[in-house]
Amino acid sequence: MNKLKKIVCIFLILFLFPINCSALDTHNVNAQGAVLIDAESRRVLWEKSSDKVLPMASTTKIMTCILALEMGDLSDKVTVSKKAASAPESKMHLSAGEIIKLEDLLYALMLESANDAAVAIAEHISGSTDEFCRLMTEKARELGAYNTSFETPNGLDGENHYSTAFDMAIITAYALENEKFREIISTKHINLPINGGDYKSYSITNKNRFLNEFQGAIGVKTGYTGNAGHCFIGAAERDGLTLISVVLASGWGNKGKAAKWTDTKAIMNYGFETFKKYEILNENAPVEDIPVLKSENKTLKLKYKETLYAVLSDDEADSLLYEAILPDYVEAPVEKGRIIGEVRIYTSVGELVGNTNIISDENAEKSGIKNYFQKIISRWLLMK
Repeated sequence: MNKLKKIVCIFLILFLFPINCSALDTHNVNAQGAVLIDAESRRVLWEKSSDKVLPMASTTKIMTCILALEMGDLSDKVTVSKKAASAPESKMHLSAGEIIKLEDLLYALMLESANDAAVAIAEHISGSTDEFCRLMTEKARELGAYNTSFETPNGLDGENHYSTAFDMAIITAYALENEKFREIISTKHINLPINGGDYKSYSITNKNRFLNEFQGAIGVKTGYTGNAGHCFIGAAERDGLTLISVVLASGWGNKGKAAKWTDTKAIMNYGFETFKKYEILNENAPVEDIPVLKSENKTLKLKYKETLYAVLSDDEADSLLYEAILPDYVEAPVEKGRIIGEVRIYTSVGELVGNTNIISDENAEKSGIKNYFQKIISRWLLMK
């Protein structure tokens, strides 16, 4: 096996120092658990006790919605059960036996946080709320939300109903990849006809103030229970950058209700003022050739497989560390496009922010008797 060598190329600034991410003081954020992430990479850009296990109230409905979108049909007709109709406030006041489209229930679920809609959705998709919650928890594990457990589809308090700010952020990032989910959460008002609209309809208005009060806001979900306090998950887009903020337990009463908005805006303003998307590696950037054995070629031309981008602060972008991992040599034959090594890119404090393969940019045929005679014949023909 070829011995690997590591070539570390460092872009230095005049003074190399750890990145200061405390421009937003955690003491200025009321939430007991909070986080800011880049939606695309899931990179944590700021956090306050983001792994603390807490109840998450109606932000739960983000998972309820995305699971229903994946497992159900929007045109499905849902018959409301007595259990769904008896769900506590907030609710759309569904009646037992009422028939309503799944799509309409999802709008009520996300815009007005309807608890009765959540139960009706869960029972329609899985037959029972218990089974639906099992699937919710299973889905969370698949997404990497390992500290999350769902006991209710609507976020009402339960002993086994909890999450973390980080887990809810990555669940939300996943949900935002679904275009219908984005359409629902960004809708400000909708009228929902019931049974064809012959005798009843629902007027649904989005309770998410963030949509009207923050530039680039696209959602996502409010939440409150007596145990959870005021919670909010927000998402916003500016200049090709999508950020997600989560605040859990920003407080109780009117003070807590106001704090979830001030917390969210402070975190989001910090994010958009501090970070932007940088090109950190261009696929056409030069790569040093490496020796190739058993070939007419002496060296092999290499290239990066792709261009890489990362969400960084200015300081981070100015002090990136580049590590190329390559063998001392390769042996022919080598086909163009073959993986030869890897490049990894780190911040100055050692956080990996990007990596891609280094590949062959040409063929290198193996030399031998056949190639030797072909070479002799070629030279002879050139002499004629």
